[in-house]
Amino acid sequence: MNLKTSWKNQIWPLRVLRAWLGVTWIYAGWDKASDPGFLTSGSPTFIGTQLSAYATSSPVGFAINKMLEHSTQIGIFVMLTEFAIGAATLLWIAPTWAALGGFGMSLSLWLASSWHVKPYFLASDSAYTILWLSYFLFLYGSRRKNKVSLDRRGFLRVSTVAAIAVAGAGVGKLFPKATSANTSAASPGRKSTSKKIIKDAAFKVGAIQTFVAKNGTPAVLFRTKTGVFAYSAVCTHEGCTVQFNSASKHLQCGCHGAVFDPFKGAKVLSGPANSPLAKIKIATEGAWIVEA
Repeated sequence: MNLKTSWKNQIWPLRVLRAWLGVTWIYAGWDKASDPGFLTSGSPTFIGTQLSAYATSSPVGFAINKMLEHSTQIGIFVMLTEFAIGAATLLWIAPTWAALGGFGMSLSLWLASSWHVKPYFLASDSAYTILWLSYFLFLYGSRRKNKVSLDRRGFLRVSTVAAIAVAGAGVGKLFPKATSANTSAASPGRKSTSKKIIKDAAFKVGAIQTFVAKNGTPAVLFRTKTGVFAYSAVCTHEGCTVQFNSASKHLQCGCHGAVFDPFKGAKVLSGPANSPLAKIKIATEGAWIVEA
């Protein structure tokens, strides 16, 4: 079945589902490919940082912790797989296997990042798991010529998907999206258990500083007239990274809209989160502000 015929033969509800899933997965791959920090250790958006945050609340956290040393490889695999699944779904190349891959990826994300979200319908991963499963079961039950062929034509079609995935990742690197520039990485070879963040003299009242905590997760440092304090930037709802909104003076999660007040113990102001952000112990050692 060729591409045009595949779209023509599907009923409208399946066309909408196919288009939505395919485009969303390509966009997910692009979002990672265009993020300069996704494969950069020490960045708040580094895949390893995200995995570390997921492990704290996931039922499969023990498995995630074992994968942390291979974070970069996992990030590359996920990025390329998302491009491949999206392209294969839209172009009708091994669509049944692509749908199964989408189901497996969504289920993995559900277990890793949003298993404890309550009520469950706030977790988009659970919805995508069911959407991909439904699409896979339909294709599997009605497939005739949808199997991957081992002939020259089949090889070329599968190779096309692989080429699209690699090309998408490459182009994404050429068009990086804007990211926060104020991120401090851990200094190698330190004997002290404390971690330097920023020089005390350079950190003025009213300033904020993002940094990577000793446990590898993103964090935010504040200074007011009353002192210096810091919180984990890992949202207590689903593990996404919160960002400081200079207009509202709040920490906000871009995933599901949780809002925290950093000047009142990082308590929850709105959104699906139920608990405040974790506090990070800060101290001053010589000329430096450090994580104790």
